[in-house]
Amino acid sequence: MALTDIAVKNAKPGPKTIRLRDERGLYLEISPKGGKWWRLRYTFGGKANMLSLGVYPDITLKDARTRRDEARKLIANGVDPSATRKASKAQTVADAETFEAVTREWFSKFSRNWTPGYAKDTIRRFEQNLFPWIGERPIAEISATELLPVIKRIEARGAIETAHRVLELAGQVFRYAVACGKAQRNCAADLKGAIPPAKEKHLASITDPKVVAALLRDIDGYKGTFTTYCALRLTPLFFVRPGELRHAEWSEIDMDKGEWRIPAAKMKMREQHIVPLSRQALKILREIHPLTGAGKYVFPSEWNSTRPMSENTINLALRRMGYEKDQMTAHGFRSMASTLLNELGYNRDWVERQLAHAERNSIRGAYNFAEYLPDRRRMMQDWADYLDSLKTGTKAI
Repeated sequence: MALTDIAVKNAKPGPKTIRLRDERGLYLEISPKGGKWWRLRYTFGGKANMLSLGVYPDITLKDARTRRDEARKLIANGVDPSATRKASKAQTVADAETFEAVTREWFSKFSRNWTPGYAKDTIRRFEQNLFPWIGERPIAEISATELLPVIKRIEARGAIETAHRVLELAGQVFRYAVACGKAQRNCAADLKGAIPPAKEKHLASITDPKVVAALLRDIDGYKGTFTTYCALRLTPLFFVRPGELRHAEWSEIDMDKGEWRIPAAKMKMREQHIVPLSRQALKILREIHPLTGAGKYVFPSEWNSTRPMSENTINLALRRMGYEKDQMTAHGFRSMASTLLNELGYNRDWVERQLAHAERNSIRGAYNFAEYLPDRRRMMQDWADYLDSLKTGTKAI
């Protein structure tokens, strides 16, 4: 006898599972706890099978009969509805665990601790070098033999360093997939040694004291805007990363204490950094304060004072002064300071901390932005005096 809507609604649970039959293999199963499930019994290939059609009341009697009829049509056409459903679920899981999907999941979890620039560059490497070729592939099915041609394609265009970086990033994603149970192994690890090593590339920098002296005199004679002029003069005194310099804010600078505290969010290693201000640096900051002190940035854009100066400003100023990009760059002032301070005999740890390099030795503990601060203050004043001595030709420290 066929079920009715009222019979289904009023069906009560018992001490054991109850099954109320409808028609053509459909029945309602009621658990002792009151749950109601629609089931379909059918025979396929000589074997009895059961297919779940949903939960009442989300699936009504009418809906259950419609699903039953659709399943029976498949059976009539020689298709097992249970196998079809399993294949569909497997495909759904595979679609959700493609290389691109897993990469973006990995990226969303880890990029929150990266600087915006690094995060942008990282995802762009995937989008330009990996996603077009293996992005839609289930990550569990990708092998080293499939990944290798993708990496070789990067190598073929002469971008050896990029090929190594992309392979390293792919390895991080595969390791994440293995840890999450979405892949069996990190196939990127199997490609170690598959591409030639990249030639070591150093950013252009001047470290010869005589040439440094000439550069400093050229900076003093710069004829561009006053904001750029001050930024140029402070760059060798601070030797911070170019992005950190151009984003400097007046609220971060304490002239009374003689220090610039850069927030962690602006630092590559995501740790607050202190730049002790020498007398020379304070003098330059006091010179530019009447011009930009009412705004947010120490070095605002020439066209929009609510934005920092362009990332190319210092490099373009160096080009105007006659220094080609293979001679000197804005970033090169960091190498200049590192090389000369070490040659002058300063403690390497002081220099590394002032360069805001990460603490690599786990035994020595976490990064401490104030570590060696009294020594770094003396070193930064000595450094400013040393640069002055180079410019004037007086006896160096």
